[in-house]
Order: sequence, then C-alpha cells, then structure tokens
Amino acid sequence: MTTTPAPDDLLLRILMLSQLPGIGPARARAMLAAFGSGSALLEADADAMLRLPGIGETLARQTADNLASPSWRNKARKAAEEQIERAGRLKASIVTMPDPAYPELLREIYDPPLALFVRGDLKALAKPSLAVVGTRKASSYGKQATEHLCRDLVGMGLAIVSGLAYGIDMTAHHAAVEHGGITIAVLGCGVDTIYTDPSGRLWPRILEKGGAIVAEDWLGAEPVPGNFPRRNRLIAGLTLGTLIVESDIKGGSMITASSALEQNREVFAVPGSIFAKASRGPNLLIQRSQAKAVLSADDIFAELPAAALLPVAGQAQAEPSLPALNPEELRIIKALEKEAIHIDLITEKTGLRVDELLVHLFELEMKRLVRQEPGQLFSLRPPERR
Repeated sequence: MTTTPAPDDLLLRILMLSQLPGIGPARARAMLAAFGSGSALLEADADAMLRLPGIGETLARQTADNLASPSWRNKARKAAEEQIERAGRLKASIVTMPDPAYPELLREIYDPPLALFVRGDLKALAKPSLAVVGTRKASSYGKQATEHLCRDLVGMGLAIVSGLAYGIDMTAHHAAVEHGGITIAVLGCGVDTIYTDPSGRLWPRILEKGGAIVAEDWLGAEPVPGNFPRRNRLIAGLTLGTLIVESDIKGGSMITASSALEQNREVFAVPGSIFAKASRGPNLLIQRSQAKAVLSADDIFAELPAAALLPVAGQAQAEPSLPALNPEELRIIKALEKEAIHIDLITEKTGLRVDELLVHLFELEMKRLVRQEPGQLFSLRPPERR
C-alpha cells in the first residue's frame, strides 16, 4: 500500500506539509511557490530545500529526511485524514492557500496560514470587513460605543471581525447579529472548541445570519495562551482595518493593532477618559498618530480604500437615488444624526432660524429623508425605510 497521497489530493498534501517541524507559514509558502501544489511538494530533497529562502542546511536536511521517511509520511497522512474526516462531521470547510475561497486580504500578510478551518458561509470571508476588538473587562461606555459603531458599520455593508472573547469582542458580534449584519469570529483554538460560548447563545446565530467561525488551529486544539498572538494577526489580516474600543497599554487588542500596522492596514481607536485604565491603549495610539480617533462610523468609512469597498458601493447604487436638495436642506441633513436630536440643537448646528428650519424639515419629511418624533425631535430616516 502506498503512503503517498494521490496526485490530485491537494488538501491532504498541504495538511501534511503543515506538520513539518520548523516549516512555518512563510517557509511553507516558499515551498509551494518553488515546488507547486502537486506531488513534488512532498518529494523535495535537501539540495532543493537549500535553494529556498530562510532554510539553512540543518533544516533542509531535517525536512528532506522527514519527507523521505515512510514513518513520518504515514503519521502525517493519518493526522491529515483525521482532520478532514472531523471537518466533514462538523460540516466545516478547510480552505488552503491555493483555494480561490482563501481570503485575498489574508494572502497579503507576511505569514498567512497554509489552511483555515471555517464553520459557516465561506462567502463571509470575501466581504469588506473591519476588526473590532477590546478588553474583556469592558465598561458600560465601551459596550455602548461598540454597539453604536457596529450597528452603523454593518448598515454600511461592512462585516465585523472579532475574537469571540468576553467583553468588547462579544458585544461587537452581538451588535452585528442584532442589526442584520455579517460577523466573523476568529478563534485561538479549533473551531470545534467554542469555550467562551459553550451554551451556544451567540455562535449559532453568527452562522444562521451568514457569518463564519474561523481558526488556523486544527480541530481539537485547546485555547492555550500561545495561540492568541497568532489569532490576533489573523483578525487584523482578514480586515481592511482594526478598531480598538477599550484596552490597557498591554494586551491582545494592542497586539492586534500592532499587527494591523505591520500589515499596512488602517487602525482606529475610540478615545476615552484619561482616568480610565481601559482607555490607555486607544488614547496612546491616538496620541502617537498610530490610530485615527473615531467618533462615528463615518470616521472609519472615510479612511477605507474605495476599491475594497466596491461591494458596498454596489449595494448603495441599488438604492433609489436621493431627491434633489437645496443648500439649506443639505445643511440640515449634514447636521442630523441617526439618533433623534432636538430642534434647538439643529438650529445651533445649521444657523437657521426656527421658523425657516421647520419649513425645510417638513419638506425633508415629505421627501422621506427625515422623521419627526414627539418633543420636537428629528432624525435621519434609515435608508431601508425611505
């Protein structure tokens, strides 16, 4: 019986490749580039390995010896087949780098994982997305800011990516689900080990709403501390940018921000009290000009690359075009918010007299752009209700 994978069994070969000692994502990527994804991938000799960048003589010989060893190949193949079988039982996908479903943004980072384990809809990985992360010990302010921003971000068509940890992460996932958005949870363990939500109050809803649960760790992997820095680089790598809501100066969220900066992605931060420990991280990033201060979702959306937001723009083009507005109406639209504000504040923001303001507000109501609430409160009408 042969111990060599069938020539067309790419997934099996890549899972075997990922078990080679000393061959991390960057070196494995070099092997794929040099030897292709065919059977030659697992047949390289020491001389061929030495020609690859970042592989010295000792590692080249060790790797070649493993590849030539029937014992190693049998063991690696058995482990890979077990993962494929477990993924099938879990209805999970294993997406490898050569796969068209592999997230394009993730390909761009220095050390993209060879394979991703995904539960849920693979199409979620292709959506324009933003990472939203923060402390496990979130304050009421942090949770409120997260819910408010995520609600508006999913309304703009962005998916929310976070780590399914307690605190800010959970709040971000909940907000996305509650407001009809897509959210992706990136774990520091196997996707079959959802230890922060064992009773299934949230993660099934993430999947039901078209989201996904993602990890590079194999099925059965436990959430050990060393996994989380690697997980944080994935959170940043999957997204157009990272928003830090609350964090001390040290912590996982700051590692995610650092990863985003290294990956040349946008970083955003919600400013907080100078007396709050949970605001030290975001405030420091803003102070160092490493993050843009965020007061609304518009602050984020304005900084994201237009080309990457084409799916979002396409959604916007499908909506009916806005009716023509005069200069005064445009000033009012700019002054209004999604939350209702009093007419006195609108007067202050626009510089219009109350009598003329009421006339323009009435016209905007007729155009279904503004709605009035009791107590002389006005707000923008959500697009889906216009």
